[in-house]
Order: sequence, then C-alpha cells, then structure tokens
Amino acid sequence: MKDQIIIPDYCVGPPAMGNGGYVAGAFAAFLETREPVEVTLRAPAPLETPLDVVRETGARIFNQGQLIAEVCDTTLDLEVPSPPEWKEAEQVRPESYSFGDRDNPLFPGRKGYHPICFCCGVENDKGLGVFAAPVLNNAQVAAVWKTKAEWGNDSGNLPETYIWTALDCPGQFAYFAAGVRTGLLGRITAHILKPAKAGEEYLVTGWRIHVDGKKHFAGTALFDRKGELLARAKSVWIGTRPQV
Repeated sequence: MKDQIIIPDYCVGPPAMGNGGYVAGAFAAFLETREPVEVTLRAPAPLETPLDVVRETGARIFNQGQLIAEVCDTTLDLEVPSPPEWKEAEQVRPESYSFGDRDNPLFPGRKGYHPICFCCGVENDKGLGVFAAPVLNNAQVAAVWKTKAEWGNDSGNLPETYIWTALDCPGQFAYFAAGVRTGLLGRITAHILKPAKAGEEYLVTGWRIHVDGKKHFAGTALFDRKGELLARAKSVWIGTRPQV
C-alpha cells in the first residue's frame, strides 16, 4: 500500500529539514501499533514536500525515489533511571543549551544552540519548548515541559508526534552535558506507554548510554507529575561535531 505524507515547515530540525523526532513519530504512525517502533533515518526529510510511504511488513519512506527512512516494530531494551526532582529541573532551565549566549555560526546574529528547532528552539513560534539542562551532576539532562491545551487532538491528548519530538533533543543534550556535540539523529526507537493530556506539565529526561565508534546511544523518557513513566526512547546519534 502506498500513501503520502508532508512534514510541515514549522516542524523543522536543522535548516530545511524535518526535526528527527517529529519525522520519526509521523512515520511510525503508519504501523498502527502500540508496541515499540524503530525508525532509521537514511536521509534528511524535506519540509512541505509530498513523501511516498510504502507499507509492507513495516514501512519505507521515499522522496522522489530516494530512501528517507525505514520503519519497523521491535522490542525496546531500555532501563530508565530515576528522574530528578521537578524542582531541580525547573531551577536549571536557564542553563539549557537552548539559551546559549554565544553566537552560533550556523545562525549568524542569533544565539542559542538551535533557535529554529521544533523541539528545543527558542525562536520557533510553534515550537514545543523542551529546554533541557544538566541535572544530577551531569548524569542526566531534564526539562519541565509545559504543554498547551491547544495542541490536543480530538481526545484532548498530545499528538504522539509531539511526544516523539520531545524525546529527541534531550538525548543529544545529554552528550552536550559531557562536552560532546553529536552529529545527526540516525535512529530512534520509542514506546509510548500511556497518553499524555495536552495542557499539562511533564518531565522530560535524557541520559547517555554508551558510545560505539561513531554511534552515540542515548535514552530519553517522559514522566507525569505523579512520577509515572508515560514514554521512553532509545536514540542513536551519528558522529561528532565541533562545539559552538
């Protein structure tokens, strides 16, 4: 079966391409499963461009014949560490890399790590505002994510693509906390355990798992105010880049 999907321009990650977490979540939806889903990103997903989706056992996404991503259901072996206290996550917010005070050569005249990013950017008017910062002596990063009721779907819950997005950048920020700037997201495996109501606050965490050559493995998780785990993900970031 063949379908098409378009990534909206505001769901941007690096310039002119979709945010990896959002893109993966949008592609994962084609499997229509409640089990963990693995999305391998083979090439940047362009914005506002019809992409072809071929659904077989899993799904593959193409842009004019170029393979963009491969999607499959899987298992997720991921131990989620205890999160920090909410108060600590709130207090460290100003220290998030999203608010960096150095000029960014990728965005001349603008500050912050990635100002336009749909997940962690401070200049994206439609962005999610996931501003993670180091906690627990740099063992993790965390953000109190303040969602908006207007983001809700017909059931009043956050779209699952938004949850996938929130589970994206904190994985890279966890390596920032160790002085490493990774390359692009290469793969993310996520499992949404329970819906999250739009308009509520949530705690998003990220932590380093291990490094294997050019592959940097990270974990991320989403908790509600009661400390219940709502979603978790394991991501692979490829290569390293100079710190800016």
